[in-house]
Amino acid sequence: MTYEEAVAKINARLKFGIKPGLEHIGRLMQELGNPQDKLKFVHVAGTNGKGTTCALISSVLKRAGYRTGMYTSPYVTDFRERFQINGEMIPPDELAQAFDRVTPLVDKLAEEGIVITEFELITAIAFQWFADKNCDIVVLEVGLGGRFDATNIIKTPLVAVIASISLDHTAILGDTVEKIAFEKCGILKPGGHAVLYPEQKPGVFEVVKKIASQRGCELTIPSLAEITETSADLSGTDLMYRGLPLHLPFLGAHQEKNALTALAALSILRSEGMSISDEAIREGFAAAKLPARMEIFGKEPIVLLDGGHNPGCAMALADVLKKHFEGKKLVGVMGFMSDKDSHTALSILAPLFSSILTLMPENPRSLPAQELAARAREFCPDSRPMEDRALALQTAQTLAGPEGAVIVCGSFYLAGEMRPYLEALDKK
Repeated sequence: MTYEEAVAKINARLKFGIKPGLEHIGRLMQELGNPQDKLKFVHVAGTNGKGTTCALISSVLKRAGYRTGMYTSPYVTDFRERFQINGEMIPPDELAQAFDRVTPLVDKLAEEGIVITEFELITAIAFQWFADKNCDIVVLEVGLGGRFDATNIIKTPLVAVIASISLDHTAILGDTVEKIAFEKCGILKPGGHAVLYPEQKPGVFEVVKKIASQRGCELTIPSLAEITETSADLSGTDLMYRGLPLHLPFLGAHQEKNALTALAALSILRSEGMSISDEAIREGFAAAKLPARMEIFGKEPIVLLDGGHNPGCAMALADVLKKHFEGKKLVGVMGFMSDKDSHTALSILAPLFSSILTLMPENPRSLPAQELAARAREFCPDSRPMEDRALALQTAQTLAGPEGAVIVCGSFYLAGEMRPYLEALDKK
């Protein structure tokens, strides 16, 4: 089977399980010989900041000389972004081979009435590939929640990390941050180590501390006093951590806290016997890459691309716009999924824009551009729907003018569709 055929078949599978639980992924992994049991993990859950935390830890471990796998979601422009070793995506032929190896077992289970979902299938492929490639360690991002997420089939990781928690996927995970925190804490396993992002709602701290104590899991909550910003511009943020100068190629105060969370996890890995030098941390942080997280393209006007899709992400983006784009004319190019809280996100971001152009991402769950524009007009009167991506970008650039900025945001699906146009700006 070709790579393209394999991806098409993966995408055609059921998105979510008929019933929550690890029974189905457990059966599939058993049929494969439980390759995940041959691996060591850093397991990362949370609402926001998972991607940054994974990217930083993976980049440092690579510089420290470890063969480092990284499994993340969603992808932005290439499906293979989900599966990486030392920053390199899985080759197309190897993904096709892994698919061919796993799917006969999926078909066998289907005959027993066990339906394997899309995420369970790609998680199984990831575990098999990482094991076949003899990874020293895998940085494993939770797909949704934690307790019943397919990635949670692993045994106790070297460290479990819980990033920032806020309201998202409320229909599945619960309608309060406490309920969501409970689901995220599913990755805390008896006798393990855990790190919690240092800025949370009070109820989150209570839930995580209680569950960690119940499970005999050693919990670290890093102190914000350990890290300070020394300077920041559009190229990133310079930090000082316990006397160690670091450059973070990401924007936003929230990224400093993500960095602190990653540093706490790396400290635990050191205590577990891994050789991670300060130089590896410096080099790893400076070299970390993460597409569509406040990513800068072009000039005159600058274009910022961000895939954040919930109110927490909107607040982080608004903070960056107020800090780094003060006084500039800002034009938004926005798209949202219909199941996301677009109203709250618009209430945070739209007043910062002089104009908004709305697009409908190519996804069945997308909010129609006309409906999004109508919602946006409550906060930004000049909001108009568009269909053509290239024309929307060109129009936004014209409206912003050479001294302004274009902000493409609202959805990773939209970010993936727009990113090729933005990459072309840097080639001009």
